[in-house]
Amino acid sequence: MFKIVFTRYLLRMFVLIYYVILKGISWLPIKRKEPRKKLNILVTGTFYSDNWLVTHLKPLAMSDEVAAVQMVSVRKVPELENVIAIYPSKNMQKYLGEVPSRLLLFAWIAMREKPDIIAGFHLLLNGLVAILMAKTIGTRSLYICGGGPREVIGGGYNTESKIFNKLKTPDDFIESMLIKSVNNASIIVSMGTGAVDYFKSRGVKQQFEIVPGGFDETHFSPGNLTKEYDLILIGRLSKVKRVDIFLRAIEIASKQIENISAVIVGDGPDYEKLNKLSSDLGLDQQVNFVGWQSNVAQWLQQSKVFVLTSESEGLSQALIQAMMVGLPAVVTNIGDLSDLVVNNNNGYLIDNLDPKNFAEVFVEIINNNSTYNTYSDNAYSATRKYSYTNVSKQWNNILNEQSE
Repeated sequence: MFKIVFTRYLLRMFVLIYYVILKGISWLPIKRKEPRKKLNILVTGTFYSDNWLVTHLKPLAMSDEVAAVQMVSVRKVPELENVIAIYPSKNMQKYLGEVPSRLLLFAWIAMREKPDIIAGFHLLLNGLVAILMAKTIGTRSLYICGGGPREVIGGGYNTESKIFNKLKTPDDFIESMLIKSVNNASIIVSMGTGAVDYFKSRGVKQQFEIVPGGFDETHFSPGNLTKEYDLILIGRLSKVKRVDIFLRAIEIASKQIENISAVIVGDGPDYEKLNKLSSDLGLDQQVNFVGWQSNVAQWLQQSKVFVLTSESEGLSQALIQAMMVGLPAVVTNIGDLSDLVVNNNNGYLIDNLDPKNFAEVFVEIINNNSTYNTYSDNAYSATRKYSYTNVSKQWNNILNEQSE
């Protein structure tokens, strides 16, 4: 108990001191940097899959307004045109740790090269550092809110931040300081409308843009592979994804769908626990855990229906990819998922995290070919705007204002 209280005190002091420094820098007579015709962008972030990073970096780097994107990372960055990967040395990582070494290198490059835009994926701590460094050198900051409002709500206690999730319970003071900090970002990019609505309701008045990412429409397409699985769930196997609900729903639906089959693509801290639950429910023959996979499109093309049972979600990349392949979606009615999923049109929005509710629609769509085919066509049609080309055009419009 004492440890949690002490951690809360330290984090309150951290966000307070951070905000005081931020405001202090704002009052200094720092000359605003005039951007070049083509923008140099410095970005950092933590990412758990190459697909996630490519989805955001590639269309940004493809923009006609961008000269180059420098990505500071400790994990290997996929080779992308116009993207320069920068890594802290092994010694830095050894003695300082991965996150401190990455953020220190990020800050040093910002001071040395003075890019036109400094960007951070997720607020804690990348977005905070990006906002601070941009203020320091008189340039623009870009906060990419990949996790939705939960990056801020309750002070970030419900995120995967190894620091802020030590709060265990919400902290209104830390949340208010984070809101004040976000209000100093030049541009806030959200995956969907939920985060925008939340920030606006808390008085944030900065420039908002909704850019859920771009995808290769030639790669994520229906294809002609045999459908091996009735259901597919793709995601990091952590508590917030509530994969346990998915497994229990399959167990219920199996009583009405003979030989129902499902595949779970992803890895994470709950992998072993969920495997055991699947076995305990008698689903060893029905559910296939395949771990992290690079060929996500192929797994989607072998499946019929995409499922998300998350208790918190932005506009899921996996959802977009699945619907581009023509999979109807069965998802929790939370976050930004309703930005894409239209109930009884291209999928189902489930209002309560109850396995029975998911099982009911599994049976409905799998057993009704006419409904399935209609929803599949509608899912495919709804995702054309998420191609690399269309999203890079969206970045053109956003960044054009910054280069003027």
